[in-house]
Amino acid sequence: MGVLASIGLSTYFGLIDMETVTLSPKFQVVIPQAVREALGLRGGEKLRVISYADRVEFIPVRPMKQMRGFLRGMDTTLVREPDRL
Repeated sequence: MGVLASIGLSTYFGLIDMETVTLSPKFQVVIPQAVREALGLRGGEKLRVISYADRVEFIPVRPMKQMRGFLRGMDTTLVREPDRL
């Protein structure tokens, strides 16, 4: 468990766990085993790569059927101006 996780900092989905990896000369990165297991990643799985500010984020591509219900319980009420329907 990383230092941040051990002091109890949390994100939207759970504890922050920080690992250090090395970028290979072929620009490859090995995702640490603890992270792979926590996210349920498998070999050959597709990931989206996003450059955000000064960091790189990997987001697993999930099938639409698997996404069903992931927003359950979300507050959908909106404050609208009186002249809007």
